[in-house]
Amino acid sequence: MHIFQEKSNRRGHIEVICGSMFSGKTEELIRRLKRAKFAHQRVEIYKPTIDTRYSEEEVVSHDKNAIASTPVDSSAGILLSEAAEVVGIDEAQFFDEGLVAVCNELANRGKRVIVAGLDMDYKGVPFGPMPGLMAIAEEVSKVHAICVKCGNLAYVSHRIVDGDRRVMLGEHGEYEPLCRDCYNKEKQGQ
Repeated sequence: MHIFQEKSNRRGHIEVICGSMFSGKTEELIRRLKRAKFAHQRVEIYKPTIDTRYSEEEVVSHDKNAIASTPVDSSAGILLSEAAEVVGIDEAQFFDEGLVAVCNELANRGKRVIVAGLDMDYKGVPFGPMPGLMAIAEEVSKVHAICVKCGNLAYVSHRIVDGDRRVMLGEHGEYEPLCRDCYNKEKQGQ
């Protein structure tokens, strides 16, 4: 009876994990979700269908840690997670702006919502629904990669290949983490 009371009194909330590429966002998301599973909590994980870099059906970190997920086309598909106590969402920047309302609704239903995504695009501009999610979250964790030029904390994911589309899936060959100073030097050199 005591366990049931704890679960029924659980208050929903939103946690956001943000930062540049190669900062460990997905790794931290997976760590938190695996801890919840270990605690026998019902966990559901979602990612945008556009993210097929390492797997079509798993959330996979750059270090190849993985956890099963459900790919969805839009944020509305995440609202279907009725049974979950914990809802994980990776690559949130690729979702539509409705993700903010979806996460609010899930938290209002008493669910723990853990969201990971890029806070800025390759131009240093706030990305997709991430600013709105950070505004409504009870907890925001900004994780940092290390600047590949100078070793300071990275500020942005600098695109090192041609292309001006905002959404371009990539890895080490397409992006590099840079601190603010090194990023500004790169922009001036272009």
